[in-house]
Amino acid sequence: MKIFKKRGEMTHFQILGEISKQEPHLRQKDIAERLGITVQAVSENLKSLIDEGYITSKDGRSPYKITQKGIAKVKKEAIDLRKYSDDVLETMTHYKSVWPAIATEDLKKDEEVGLFMGEGVLYASKSKENACANVLCDAKKGEDVGLSSLAGIIDLNIGQVIIITLPTIKKGGSRKTDMDLINQLYQGNYKKWGIKKIEKFGVMGTVSRVVANKLDIPIDIEFAVTPSCISAAKKGLNVMILAVGDMTKSLIKGLDEENIKYNIVDAHK
Repeated sequence: MKIFKKRGEMTHFQILGEISKQEPHLRQKDIAERLGITVQAVSENLKSLIDEGYITSKDGRSPYKITQKGIAKVKKEAIDLRKYSDDVLETMTHYKSVWPAIATEDLKKDEEVGLFMGEGVLYASKSKENACANVLCDAKKGEDVGLSSLAGIIDLNIGQVIIITLPTIKKGGSRKTDMDLINQLYQGNYKKWGIKKIEKFGVMGTVSRVVANKLDIPIDIEFAVTPSCISAAKKGLNVMILAVGDMTKSLIKGLDEENIKYNIVDAHK
């Protein structure tokens, strides 16, 4: 994780967090006791933080005050830490001894099978894959099958997102939308971005729904679009989203935070 890469950065983060509480009589000894480190270590870290402009102090002593630069640093690293914690918690939530998959062919109990992802779903087959597991019960082709003793790495590439921006109703809505452009993109004019197939299509806003209806495009995602889009991309699916006006901001922010690749296309006439 980025904030842990440099030695002492976590300690800097914790000390800044304590100082940001704005306790008027906060001493180096107090910080040391709370963080479980020596007073000398606190003193050395405080000096570095002062030199780097993250806190201010008279003669290097209490009271310490966090600067705007320090606040920005704490906020950024707190967000990074929260994201990392959320990822760990999500992994732990889904960690289990029995995993479900869909059988691509008839499978027998105790068989070792290969695992692969297809359109965001885990499949089990007799083919050799980089990940494998043991079958817990007989299963017919197309049935759900319980698996145990998972081993190896399931191949999964993060999907991409194409965001098509549309005019607001005040600017003409669907009447001022380049329908031909959207239809061409949906029909396959996205190969230039290295995308082989669009697996999910979503809309944000009434104008987007009307455009999709006019083009007879089935809608997969319409509500909670940003988290749904991110979840789909993380499962390896490529997503196309129609978004009206400023609605793109929340989606772009979410994709940036998750480091998911996206391209923006303007469909205004």
